[in-house]
Amino acid sequence: MPEHILSVLLHPLSIVIGSYLLGSLSFAVIVSRFMGLSDPRSYGSQNPGATNVLRSGNKKAAILTLLFDALKGWLPVFWVAQYGAAFGVGESTAALAGVAAFLGHLYPVFFKFQGGKGVATALGVLMGVNPWLGLAIALTWIAVAWFFRYSSLAALLAAILAPVYYTLGGDILWPLQSPLLGLLCLMGIFLVWRHRDNLNRLLAGTESKLGAKKEAA
Repeated sequence: MPEHILSVLLHPLSIVIGSYLLGSLSFAVIVSRFMGLSDPRSYGSQNPGATNVLRSGNKKAAILTLLFDALKGWLPVFWVAQYGAAFGVGESTAALAGVAAFLGHLYPVFFKFQGGKGVATALGVLMGVNPWLGLAIALTWIAVAWFFRYSSLAALLAAILAPVYYTLGGDILWPLQSPLLGLLCLMGIFLVWRHRDNLNRLLAGTESKLGAKKEAA
């Protein structure tokens, strides 16, 4: 890619705006429309995310939603890590890119600022920060979801443990960088906040388990 184009694309403002717009693509809705399924905002939890798409009974749609939502979190952070150093763009911009993509998913400009809860996109961001960190969080989510059958519980624990894992592994498995630690803490706060209703239902024993079929809104 020509250097002058890269210099424009790797300007911090361009990265933040581009990351937000990419994050604003609600793939739960896009994939569902493409595959002729009901709008995920009309059934189940009404959350445009992979877990709710799974309630439609279409596993392929749920997997595609998960992959694309994770990809839009991973791509901006990876882009900065891959090309940013030559243009003086470092971990602070990578953190801003991750936050922008994550907030784009939560508050998408293309879908009236009504987005999902951000679990898959946050995982993509973690993969961009460090694949081993992302893998550790993914395995944590899978283990909790497998044993307890609650996607929300798995997401809450993963959100809390992400900055803990990052700190514990810092300077051993990956370089510990304050902007990226701040990114993980900020995403964790938003994830817990977006799951507050799920937390209340968990405490009340009324939360839906994985595999539950959809109900019309």
